[in-house]
Amino acid sequence: MGDALKTTPLTHEHVTLGAKMVPFAGWLMPVQYTSLVAEHQAVRNALGIFDISHMGQFIVSGERAASWLNEMLTNNVARLEVRQGQYTFLLNERGGIIDDLILYRIGDTEFLLVVNAAKIEEDWRWLKAHVRQASNGTPSEERNLETCATLKNRSAEFGAAAIQGPRALGFFRAWIGGDKEPPSRNFIADFPMAGGTISIARTGYTGEDGFEVFFPAEIAGEVWRSALSVGAQFGMKPCGLGARDTLRLEMCYPLNGSDLSPERNPLEAGLGLFVDLSKSRFAGREALLASKANGARERLIAFKMDGKGPPPRPHYAVLNNGERVGEITSGTLSPSLNIGIGMAYVSAEYARPGTPLEVEIRGQKFPATIEKKPLYKKPA
Repeated sequence: MGDALKTTPLTHEHVTLGAKMVPFAGWLMPVQYTSLVAEHQAVRNALGIFDISHMGQFIVSGERAASWLNEMLTNNVARLEVRQGQYTFLLNERGGIIDDLILYRIGDTEFLLVVNAAKIEEDWRWLKAHVRQASNGTPSEERNLETCATLKNRSAEFGAAAIQGPRALGFFRAWIGGDKEPPSRNFIADFPMAGGTISIARTGYTGEDGFEVFFPAEIAGEVWRSALSVGAQFGMKPCGLGARDTLRLEMCYPLNGSDLSPERNPLEAGLGLFVDLSKSRFAGREALLASKANGARERLIAFKMDGKGPPPRPHYAVLNNGERVGEITSGTLSPSLNIGIGMAYVSAEYARPGTPLEVEIRGQKFPATIEKKPLYKKPA
């Protein structure tokens, strides 16, 4: 027997709403409530709410927290204002992606890391191991570092929800109060609710405006029900993992464990924007410099099928003139575009937008074309 699935502080709410629950990254999570397409369209056209409590949350604090995090992560922590967040990577020494995460500077010397559900334990072990190595010195320096950079895993103590869609701003003013200003894009702010404090970040994984909300586990149900009650006037629907996946894939946002892995680096994934190679050191830097100098052997591309047919799926072969040139990492039928879409690693020489491809599906070949990212663009 395998390990029992973990549940979030909102599991009771999903069951009450009749959600279909499935295993995901060791968690029992809602995949859909009504239908994937209805939930997807609610986010594109109105508003949706997702349980993201399975994501991990670490707090790093201390006088040297910023400088230490700058040696652990690819983006430049020094650029962050207080209450600002940035997308970044935790790499192994080969430059491979352990995790992609969001780092918020929540105080002068305090940071919040939001990490992927399947990577909580691995990220925690990696960071704990390296906090002791970062001093490069005597036991007294190790003790000093422990004092100056303290790590806390608060993943089990907090829940989280993503509220996404073009009506998000109107919802915020109705939910939090018209006199309260929402955080700017990629910033986080605290607000009182349900006898506690919730943190609201202007971030998301759908390509729509919206917020990610973090709250103590003991008030999770009250926060969720309050959001759904106020959100009803904005067309809010509870949404599951199915819609979350189709929404992010239309935007070409990568999924850790599928599009990102320890065998791939951020440059191959087309995410060099979130890597500051001008920093003097960070885990994996030397390997990335070598990769940049030599050129990536493969690149992560986005594609659309050229016509109707079976949806593309992960691990299907990608061909060019009958020759295998890559493999799909994510694929689906796009509810917004009504056609098959996906991402794949292909040989760099075939990675240009406009390049024709074929996807092999159950022994048959179906034409596709590499497209510029994102695949979905909001109507003017």
